[in-house]
Amino acid sequence: MIKLYHHPYSRAAAAVWMLEELGLEEGTGYELSFVDLKKLEQRSDAYRTLNPMAKIPTLVDGDALVTETGAVGLYLADRYSPGHLAPELDDPARAAYLRWILFGPSVMEPAAATRASGWEVNPVSVGWGSWEAMLAATRAAIGEGPWLLGDRFTMADVCFGSTLRFLVQFKMLPPEPLFLDYIERLNARPAAQRAAAINERVVAERGLGG
Repeated sequence: MIKLYHHPYSRAAAAVWMLEELGLEEGTGYELSFVDLKKLEQRSDAYRTLNPMAKIPTLVDGDALVTETGAVGLYLADRYSPGHLAPELDDPARAAYLRWILFGPSVMEPAAATRASGWEVNPVSVGWGSWEAMLAATRAAIGEGPWLLGDRFTMADVCFGSTLRFLVQFKMLPPEPLFLDYIERLNARPAAQRAAAINERVVAERGLGG
């Protein structure tokens, strides 16, 4: 069974959505292993043997160990949904898929964090470029939709969309109508709703609310 090291107030919340999009069920297809961030369990020696970055999500699937949200999405879609949530290796659409599945954590997130923190960086020297370029690329990615690959929903929408949703929710990206409409489509997906319910249940069980 797949084990996901998880906290509902972390990027692991998106990994639950990934698993649900695959049609896997909690308890039979995957299990959650709660990591108490408040107690700094992510910094324990035991956890660092799995993920030296002391971050979550970390996913263990048999002998496979995967960290980093984009890598988790790529692994799960290729392993469990090739040709569906992941374009096949010889599908030309895979190029755009790879581009956008990594765009959220590698471009959108650091660009937004840089701006929110007031850091001065040279956009030529950093991989995420400028704030304006990131916004333009994000708009272009969504385009006319409904999904990043047109009519085809893929794991790229989960990775890209979960990042966009988080950044808009916490006012780190502007609530542009294009972004809000895309987020609304994502939130309407049954798998996204199941994942939200699971994350909310963990919040209640662990007394994390308030």
